[in-house]
Amino acid sequence: MSKRKKLLARLRSRPKDFTWDELVAVLKHHDCVMEKGKGARRRFVHGPSRKQIAWHEPHPGNIVKDYVVAQAIDFIEALEDDDVDDDL
Repeated sequence: MSKRKKLLARLRSRPKDFTWDELVAVLKHHDCVMEKGKGARRRFVHGPSRKQIAWHEPHPGNIVKDYVVAQAIDFIEALEDDDVDDDL
């Protein structure tokens, strides 16, 4: 299994220790670009569909909150569903 698939499988298992860097890597693999806002605000924009989602980058630690993991899973599944619909 590739690194990308392992990381996505790890995200979907809803771990309590998922890091911001891992989250950014998963979203980049799904053609999302991170845009910095004010302070710790970060927005991820999916290039082809222009869908977006925003969170605060965790600090001082690097572990993302449970709700961020859940929202990231939903966002990625929505992107994957759109890809399937486009193929039809």
